[in-house]
Amino acid sequence: MNRIYLDHNATTPLAPEALEAMLPFLRERFGNPSSLYAEGRDARAALDDARDRLARLLGARPNEIIFTGGGTEADNLAVIGVCRNRVRRGRARHLIISQVEHHAVLHAAEFLERHKGYRVTRLSVDGRGLLDPAELRRALTPETALVSLIAANNETGTIQPVAELAAICREGGVPFHSDRVQSFGKEPVRAEGDALSIAAHKFYGPKGVGALWLRSGVSLDAINFGGAQENQRRPGTENVAAIAGMVTAAEEAVRAMAEEAPRLLALRDRLWEGIAAVHSAAVRNGAWDDPARQLANTLNVSFPGLDGETLLINCDLEGLSVSSGSACMSGSPQPSHVLLAMGVPKEIAQASLRFSLGKSTTPEAIDAAIERLARILTRARG
Repeated sequence: MNRIYLDHNATTPLAPEALEAMLPFLRERFGNPSSLYAEGRDARAALDDARDRLARLLGARPNEIIFTGGGTEADNLAVIGVCRNRVRRGRARHLIISQVEHHAVLHAAEFLERHKGYRVTRLSVDGRGLLDPAELRRALTPETALVSLIAANNETGTIQPVAELAAICREGGVPFHSDRVQSFGKEPVRAEGDALSIAAHKFYGPKGVGALWLRSGVSLDAINFGGAQENQRRPGTENVAAIAGMVTAAEEAVRAMAEEAPRLLALRDRLWEGIAAVHSAAVRNGAWDDPARQLANTLNVSFPGLDGETLLINCDLEGLSVSSGSACMSGSPQPSHVLLAMGVPKEIAQASLRFSLGKSTTPEAIDAAIERLARILTRARG
């Protein structure tokens, strides 16, 4: 039985182009970019080239790009680093996030709240997972150090009105950071606000590498210590091979986006129609009334009356790789904080699955997935 991979929001396979870009730096071009001799200068030139290329994709300046060890580090550096710097410069300890952030932002905010005396405002969302820009405007104060809001939700695919949110922060004179980890490569992403985070493995690059764009003039304090790399903002020897792979994957994802998005949208809708036909009680979660507010590749479905963990295990046994809307912590199923924030009842939130499509997804794979889901759901109802 061939496995069907429908969890591209978790990670994507490495693009062949990215692998080819990485190989020279895993073999003969192995120098440390901080070294002054020829091998180091060669690595430094490759690093500078990658920085220039990523900056062009984002409409940014090369010196505004900070290479990191992934999206989580980029989010932590933005949230903690900018907040610490702003407080040192006279701003009060006030941070604004949303209730539906990725844990990289949620836990960074909790750290500042519990251990550094910050006050954290968590904006609510409606039943589609959308923020109300008016609530952000009301939450801003002259003492707010930073606003950090996710652009596209990793669980539901709901896309926030980032440009409007960034404009509100600009009017209030408050730095705006956006977690673009899930949206880069799936929708147009440009340098908006003051900072944004990306992670390579979400767009067919290698794991363990990401980037933070930080607008010139916005300062942050380093949160790690050791060296002067990345203009003294992120110490540690840069992973040149991974960075080369990330930027190549990014260019390919942006190039293919115009064709790939409508293809995935059609396949996603085909999957939903198949699920609805075999389980009429199924419910989609997200901003389905507005296609511009929903990632084309993401389908989050609740199955009222069934158990999400059981469904997930059965999907694996049937050769379907999907994610559950609930996480298992200490052996006790926990409902998705995103779905709960959207007003989904706990028992329904615990009966949810996320399907996320990608380059390898074909119409034949979707039809086969529907057949397997029909068997799973028939057993579950029985």
